[in-house]
Amino acid sequence: MPQPPAPSLSPYTRPWMGRWLFAAGVYNLLWGAWVVLAPDALFRLVGMEPLADPGRGIWQCLGMVIGVYGIGYLCAARDPVRHWPIVLVGFLGKIFGPIGFLWTASRGEIPWVFGVTIPTNDLLWWIPFALMLRAAWIANHPRHGRGSGLDPAS
Repeated sequence: MPQPPAPSLSPYTRPWMGRWLFAAGVYNLLWGAWVVLAPDALFRLVGMEPLADPGRGIWQCLGMVIGVYGIGYLCAARDPVRHWPIVLVGFLGKIFGPIGFLWTASRGEIPWVFGVTIPTNDLLWWIPFALMLRAAWIANHPRHGRGSGLDPAS
């Protein structure tokens, strides 16, 4: 039986991009599973009281969403420039998550110590995701492509 043609990689996709998204996918799957299966662990680790229901269930739901992001990252790892919407949604989450934390902590609604997760959950991914989105922008806006000085391959 004939096989459908394999999707071609964007010429703007670089090998490091797939590796970063693969790592993000595995990280998010593990983090999400940890939150779903051991919802009190992070709270105990940072010296906070575990959440009571319904907060505990909402926290576990967030873990499920984080795991779903991981599946998206694994799918996008094959060609991050082509699958830039997945990268964009992840990047926005990694920007707005810390903003939400800063807002909530500055109002005294959550202890500052809870921000211990921000470097690995969010900040670590900003630069690689931004560079992937930049490559997607260049690939999808020909006037900014080859010869413009913006294309890393030109």
